[in-house]
Parts: sequence; structure tokens; C-alpha cells
Amino acid sequence: MSLPPSFLDELRARLPLAALVGRHVRLTRRGKELTGLCPFHNEKSPSFTVNEAKGFFHCFGCGAHGDAIGFVMRRENLPFMEAVEKLAAEAGLAMPRRDPGAAAAEERRTGLTGVMDQVAADYERRLRLPEGKPALDYLHRRGLSEETIRRFRLGWSGEGRGALLSSLGRAGVTVEQLVAGGLMKPANSGEGFSDLFFSRVMFPIRDRRGRVIGFGGRILGDGQPKYVNSPETELFHKRRSLYGLDLAAEPARKAGRIIVVEGYMDVIALHQAGFPQAVAPLGTALTEEQMAELWRYAPEPLLCFDGDAAGARAAARAAELALPLIEPGRSLRFVTLPAREDPDTLIRRAGPAAFTALLERARGLAETLFGLIAEGGGGAATPEQRAALRQRLDQAAGTIKDPALRDEYRYQFRTWWEERFRPARRFGPGERFQGGGPRGQGRASGAGARYGSSAFHRPGYGGPGNGLRGRIAVTTPTPARAAAERERCLVAILLNHPALIAQVEETLAGLDFADPALDSLRRALLDIAHSSTGSGTGLDAAHLARHLLAMGLRETAEAVLSPVPTPLPACAMPSAMPADAWAGWWHFSALGRRERLNEEIAEAEAALAREFSAANEQRLVALRRVRAALDEDEAGAQPPL
Repeated sequence: MSLPPSFLDELRARLPLAALVGRHVRLTRRGKELTGLCPFHNEKSPSFTVNEAKGFFHCFGCGAHGDAIGFVMRRENLPFMEAVEKLAAEAGLAMPRRDPGAAAAEERRTGLTGVMDQVAADYERRLRLPEGKPALDYLHRRGLSEETIRRFRLGWSGEGRGALLSSLGRAGVTVEQLVAGGLMKPANSGEGFSDLFFSRVMFPIRDRRGRVIGFGGRILGDGQPKYVNSPETELFHKRRSLYGLDLAAEPARKAGRIIVVEGYMDVIALHQAGFPQAVAPLGTALTEEQMAELWRYAPEPLLCFDGDAAGARAAARAAELALPLIEPGRSLRFVTLPAREDPDTLIRRAGPAAFTALLERARGLAETLFGLIAEGGGGAATPEQRAALRQRLDQAAGTIKDPALRDEYRYQFRTWWEERFRPARRFGPGERFQGGGPRGQGRASGAGARYGSSAFHRPGYGGPGNGLRGRIAVTTPTPARAAAERERCLVAILLNHPALIAQVEETLAGLDFADPALDSLRRALLDIAHSSTGSGTGLDAAHLARHLLAMGLRETAEAVLSPVPTPLPACAMPSAMPADAWAGWWHFSALGRRERLNEEIAEAEAALAREFSAANEQRLVALRRVRAALDEDEAGAQPPL
């Protein structure tokens, strides 16, 4: 139904935005605007503003924006029409009259909602009768308290055979209404109607406003199917509904966390154990509509699947479905349960603390998807299988619509692929590292090596007199010159891959280059990374070149990158994969600093213990491999053919 603009204008005029927002946010006047802490995300300093003249609110922290109707929609998680109806009732405005067909449909739905509530009450009543004692005993054996049973309105369906109609017919409920609500169906004999639910523990399914829209029923004992859900009706749509959302919405919004589990009892057990943000889909895999609903409450919903093969399949389906939908600030995290455990059994066996520990170890979408693909069918024993795996990872990342995020996933997947599957290569005495992946695999570079484009490179540059002081040719590998060449490679990698600066910043700051020109570049890179015009994760080679030009260091940088007289290794080239450049930097930073290498490894181990991240793990692995290669060099080991 479309609403007249004049009606919406009158509604906004009767309910000033500042007064509406002021019920939930403490506002302070600042010039022409009011400011306060945003009610839609956790923050310590105010970034939420209300413009009374324009009738709009805006949060500079999370981007929330809108008018009075939009505020109520977001604050109470209501669709547009329900938010308008709520505000109209408060403002004393009569809603515009709808066309007769729409009005009749709404009246029918309202009546059906009342019938569903009566049915839920009848099921609750039967649970307390002698016939419901086995069901009540079952719920108590599952550890549910009386308060929890009442809160979730659990019940017992009875034995069927028309018992529901017999009980509610006296209150004016008709068989047509029970059929419309998905509670009765035509009898198999073709005559009359029969109850859909019989001899089952009943779980009312409610919408976000707490209205009963459907039911789930669990059989007692080992019969099949174990669970039966209501069919699709005017009220109940499985793809859009989440069990427990009416109770979880407010706790999830306040905590910025929502937990998705697989079953009714998992949701109920988690709520009772102190995790009131838990919800569940309704017997099907997560849908796009349900994911959109989850993202209204938290930027990274926690998906918790059973620790079995079915749980792994469910995680894979959810990850693949989410990829085209994610964007910066909106993703998923995955919680993996122990084998043969679900949240209900885990909490009963080990207590809430065990579940909290699992939540704290939740993995991101990228890490989860990589694991699922890498550990899936096909193997990775041959080059062909590894190439196929890499292709599947690239294809998965390619489904992400946001270009920047898509590139990040491809980079991360390739980094992990290199770390896990590229064969190791050891170095013989005196052999130079020439690029390659995290395991040290690389290729020699020479005068004929191909060079990609660089923001610093100028054709023909690098003749006599233009190089750095102490610039070393590969033909005279004295210790001093070898050290200078290592320093040059470290700087060259960062010039061509400035996004790495933030990842190596601490180590870079602790280096002391012998060559003054190289050391000036080292300090400049650190300054640029900290400057207001650039950060280590946001720089690219073109921006970095402009910064160095302004600092008078452009020619120095060009000399570092010149292939004359000494070509750069492959990992320092602009065409190198980010993972290759990253691994090469750590390799060169460790060479010649044997006395410092063990300290670096200890620091990397401590960093990984503090924060288990891919970057920290990769740094530690790279440093350990450098130490192993140096150990073998000193022992005189020869590289494998």
C-alpha cells in the first residue's frame, strides 16, 4: 500500500525527531544540531547527530541515517508499514483507508494471528494435563526450567483426531481458519480434515513482534520424522523466519552479537544458559532473507553448526551463499563444535563457559571457506590437483561483488595456498633468495629477467653516477656489499608493495641500514605510514611515489629499483604476488642478522599467542623457515635438485 505524502509529512510534523530520539539517546546541543552516543552501535565518543530543521539523523560512525520513520524501523526492527502504524497511533492520526481487497486481507491475517495464539494456549494447557505428562517429563529431562518452558510457550499437541477443533470450536474457531493456519489438512481418506500435529511436543514460532505465526513439533521417542514444521501460510514463511528472534532481537542489538544454531532445543538451551542472542532457521539451510535479517542485528553473525559431517555441509552452504552478499563491515563468523556435540549437549555436559570459549575462537568467513575447500574432495597431492584447488579458491572469491573485498579475499586465499601447498626449497651455501612463496620457492633473476611496471621506474635510468652509495654488483659478493644488497632488496619490496609496510613496521623501525641513502628511505617509509595522508594498509605504489617526490627522495627510490647494475629478485618486482613479496621481505630481513633472528622468532611467537591471526602466523612460519635454511647453510647442506 502506498501512503499519501501529505499523510507522512503530517506524521513527521506531529512527532519531532529530536523528541523521538531523545527517548533513547541523551542528546546535547552543538550549534544547530544535537549530538549523542549512537543507539545502533557501541561507541565511547558521540558521532550521532540530529538535524531538527531537516528532520534527519545521521551517525558518522556506523552510517545509520534517516527520518523519524527510519529511526523507529531501525530501533525496533520493524518494516516500514508497521513503523508508520506505530507512529500514527502515537500521534493520533488515522491511517489512510486501504482498498477493500487489501483491507479484507489484513483483517483476515489479523484474525488468523488471534487463532494461532489460541492454538498455542491450548497446547500449553494440554502440557499440564495428565496426557501431557510424558512431554513435560521430557522437557525436564532436557534440563529446561519451568520459567523457560513458559517463556517459550512450549506445549503438547494431544493425540489429534480432531481434538484441536473440538477444543477451540467452542470459542468460535473454524476448520477453515485452522487449515489456513497450517494446523489441519484434508484427511487421507478424502473425507473431512485431520490434525497436522499429534503426539508431539510443540514449539510456537513467533515473528519479531512476538505473534505466533507457526509451529514446530517434536515426536517423543525415536519415530520419524523427528520434527515437523508448519507449512507455508499467509503468516508463516520459512525463508524469512528465525526461531527465537522475538526474544533475541533486543539482546542481540545491545550486544552487537547474534548466534545462529540449528535447532529449537539449541536456541532454548542457550537462552537459559545466558546466551539470549541465539536464533535458528526452521529446518532448512540459511537463506538470503534470513542472512539479511541477521545483519540487522550484528555485522558478523556467529554461525554455530554441529560438529559432524552434516554440520560441515551446512557451514559450506552458508559460506557459499554469503559470499555474493558480504561487503566491508558485513560478514560471518563460524563456531565449530566438538564431534557429536550440539550447543544443548555441550552446555549440559561442560557448562556455559565451554560454549563461551568456542565463541571466542570463532573463525572468519575467509578462513572457514579456505578450510572447507582445501579439505574437501579432490586432494592436493599432484600439481594438477593443487592448480584445481587454487582455481576453486579464485572462483569462490570471484563471487564477491565488492571489488576491494574481492581482491582482499583473492590475496588472502593465495597467501594461504602458498603457505600450505607450495613445496619447500632449501638454500645451499652462499645461494641468494630470489623470490617465491612463503616456503622459500623461487627462481633466479638475471640480466634478462622481465620487469613489470613500477611507479618509480624510468627507462634508461641507473647509469654511472646515478646509483646509491655502496651499490653492489652481484659479481663482487663481499660481506659488506652483500649486506648493502639485502638492505636494498628490503626497501625495493616495500616501494613496489607499500601495503606491506604496516605488517613489517615494527621490524623495519628497528633496522639500522649502513647506507645513508637507504636509511633515509627506510625512515621516510615509516613517516609516510604514520602521516595523515597515508597509512600502511591504504598506500599504493603511485601514492607512495608522490610522497617521496615531495620529500625529495624520488631519484633515490628510482636508483633502488633500477636493474642496473644489479637486477632485483623476483619477489621485489611490482609483478610479484603479495604473498611472495611478503615472504621475501622477511627472508631478507633475517639474513645477516643471525644474532637477532632468535629474538625475532620469540617476538613472533609472543605476538601469535596474544592474537591468533593469519598475519602473525605467517610471520612466525617465515622466520622459522629462514632459521632452518640458515642452519642447513652452516651445516653445508646442498639444496635438492
